[in-house]
Amino acid sequence: MSSLIDPANQPPAVAPALAKKLEKLGIRRRFDLVLHLPLRYEDETHLYAIADAPYGQAVLVEGEVIAHEIQFRPRRQLVARIEDASGSLVLRFIHFYPNQVKQFTTGNRVRALGEIRRGFAGDEMVHPKIREVGNGAPLADSLTPIYPTVSGLTQPALRKLIHAELDSQPLGETLPEELAAPLRLTPFAEAIRLLHLPTPDYSAGQLADPGLPAWQRLKFDELLAQQLSMRLAYRARRLGRAPPLRGDGTLSRALVERLPFSLTGAQQRALAEVRADLTQPHPMHRLLQGDVGSGKTIVAALAALTAIESGYQVALMAPTEILAEQHFLKLSAWLEPLGIPVRWLAGSLRKKQKQEAMAAIASGETRLAVGTHALFQDEVAFERLGLVIVDEQHRFGVGQRLALKEKGGEPHQLMMSATPIPRTLAMSFYADLDVSVIDELPPGRTPIVTKLINSARREEIIAHVAKTCADGQQAYWVCPLIEESETLQLQTAVDTHQQLTADLPHLGVGLVHGRMKADEKAAVMAAFARNELQVLVATTVIEVGVDVPNASLMVIEHAERMGLAQLHQLRGRVGRGSARSVCVLMFDNPLSDLAKARLKVIYENVDGFEIARQDLLIRGPGELLGARQSGLPMLRFANLEEDLELLEAARELAPLLLERHPQAVDAHLDRWLAGREQFLKA
Repeated sequence: MSSLIDPANQPPAVAPALAKKLEKLGIRRRFDLVLHLPLRYEDETHLYAIADAPYGQAVLVEGEVIAHEIQFRPRRQLVARIEDASGSLVLRFIHFYPNQVKQFTTGNRVRALGEIRRGFAGDEMVHPKIREVGNGAPLADSLTPIYPTVSGLTQPALRKLIHAELDSQPLGETLPEELAAPLRLTPFAEAIRLLHLPTPDYSAGQLADPGLPAWQRLKFDELLAQQLSMRLAYRARRLGRAPPLRGDGTLSRALVERLPFSLTGAQQRALAEVRADLTQPHPMHRLLQGDVGSGKTIVAALAALTAIESGYQVALMAPTEILAEQHFLKLSAWLEPLGIPVRWLAGSLRKKQKQEAMAAIASGETRLAVGTHALFQDEVAFERLGLVIVDEQHRFGVGQRLALKEKGGEPHQLMMSATPIPRTLAMSFYADLDVSVIDELPPGRTPIVTKLINSARREEIIAHVAKTCADGQQAYWVCPLIEESETLQLQTAVDTHQQLTADLPHLGVGLVHGRMKADEKAAVMAAFARNELQVLVATTVIEVGVDVPNASLMVIEHAERMGLAQLHQLRGRVGRGSARSVCVLMFDNPLSDLAKARLKVIYENVDGFEIARQDLLIRGPGELLGARQSGLPMLRFANLEEDLELLEAARELAPLLLERHPQAVDAHLDRWLAGREQFLKA
């Protein structure tokens, strides 16, 4: 189907102001109205006598207005009373418009839909839905759908638009009968009509049940569209051309021989998978994931050396300066003894330093460039870019990843993530990627003990910091973001630094935060690494990449305000040496239900994959993946944990459709993703 001629893909025929409101709801074409499904349903099919109407549920009653008034105490409100043959009921409106008052002219007959509760003046409904009716007016013959909407777009207006498209749009099958029949799916047209126009024999509870066959059909179709789009993206990449990078192994062997540790089996396996991809004539697009401290950086370094041995340049990009700088320092220590200079490029560099770095990169003198988003600015040019390594890739936007990739035509790409991806997410949102997992930690790592402590016991925690340092170990003290304010966060870190400096006069206490210049941060981190500073007060800039084996205590303030992935990353800064390590999560009461759930998960689990799975249950995939900026096609109807069987069925069907029924693939994607090509990831 071509979106140029298909009326389903044309914008709704409405006024520009209404089109803007619809766009806020994600409705950009006519068929989007068909896929804009109700949030819930109201039952206007059954009329209760006022005296018989039950409490605690939405009910419809009808009566004649016998009185109304605008009261001013305790606040301005409209109060009306209606009655039927069985009794009377108060209707109360805290917020109202003048034209609403007219509805309650004495003698008018109205229907009120709402929940009855006991009030000071007898039974009442607060802010019910009101409709004027004539005597004996017929009831609705089906439940009334209530749609997600925006200010200025009423339910009746939205219902009218949606129902018009239901009557005019083609709702036929996109799936061939031979493949759909074994799945025993409800026909698409039947499913979509039932959810928009439920028949009287369905209750609101039945329609809200995610196991309803109609919902199962739409969830399956949505998951299938996602699987197809990801597989097409994968196929398109494999048609691209990239230089095969075989290397001769001289630099790689030299580095491995110099390392003070041996690669784990998981690291060797991941490296073999990466190297196999690099030899191909199409671009590698591989995700290297592993828990905190599993040793992803050495795998990336050896992959980089394979590219450098093949005569190509490598760019490594990280989302924050402190993480990029940690990579720069580590890679410099490993590679420069081998005669491979490593360049640093970040926004904080002085103009002359930046120009020198860019000249060295453009000439090819620099074989490995490490930096932040500064690497993909327009003025940065590479002589021969063969491999792009992106750390914490989900924290970059699609445009940013594309901009770096385009520096070298179609270089190979290796993405790294220390946020382990649950199986369901990997099956769904990473279906277009090859994934390598480092699933074992280097030997000698000690398990981290996690403690939850109320911030009222702050003095005890400071005493514990003193004891830890007296035993020859070091400690981090992290001050997280407070009320989304960098200024407040910075001040908290500064204040905490001053307090700990005063309370621990015999110890060196350092401070690192996001507003410090890069060389200042580097100097403090280096002093901490050399044990010249025993305590490091920091904002969450140390979340990833910092590696000081002698640090065995992590104190995190206001842990209740932080996400699970961030807490797990911060905790992973300790436990890197042989000493017993402790992570203290300080919290303030009262705790929200969400905060309690997060702290319970992080307290009970050290496995990053299990934490990520629990995080998925708590937050959903959107936040977990940073999807607002990543370009992923987020799911509107399917739930990855609840709908695993549907996801697996969609995964099995997708390759069959692509192989045997390309026209059905086009039709299905046109229905579900037309105009959303940007969802295919960079």
